[in-house]
Amino acid sequence: MSTESRINDRIRVPEVRLVGAEGEQIGIVSIGEAMRLAQESDLDLVEVAPTARPPVCKLMDYGKFKYESDQKRREARKNQVQTVIKEMKLRPKIDPHDYETKKGHVVRFLKAGDKVKITIMFRGREQSRPELGIRLLQRLSTDVADLGYVEAQPKQDGRNMTMVMAPHKAGAKPQRTPESASQV
Repeated sequence: MSTESRINDRIRVPEVRLVGAEGEQIGIVSIGEAMRLAQESDLDLVEVAPTARPPVCKLMDYGKFKYESDQKRREARKNQVQTVIKEMKLRPKIDPHDYETKKGHVVRFLKAGDKVKITIMFRGREQSRPELGIRLLQRLSTDVADLGYVEAQPKQDGRNMTMVMAPHKAGAKPQRTPESASQV
């Protein structure tokens, strides 16, 4: 079924509850009378509540109504915030300098308002020491605690251990700019 409102000749019911152009209640009238009133006032007859008994119709300029509703929908879409999840991969035996570099990336992602999924990859005998991964993830979460919080606790998943961090909700999220979105 179409989501678009039925207008003028497409309304196929014997009588409708009519609302005037200024929002005033006219009452229940026959469809012919409603069409005549619409033509006299040079407006369209638009079905606004098709499921009501009888259906509710309103006298309005349909082109203007459709344009304004499209503008509202576009504005709402523009104000929507897209959630981006960045991923940072680490190993349990990471060098201190490499750790600082990876931590810097996590800090940058959290400052940009993105969530960060931190993955620790275990190889070989490292799999028998998951506490190394947990300790590394806890260290990272305490190092960046001022920028974000742990949204999903560390969880072992086969050879990998993952944790998700999200930025703190200090007012509104910073607006994503095209250059910050391209930095990965």
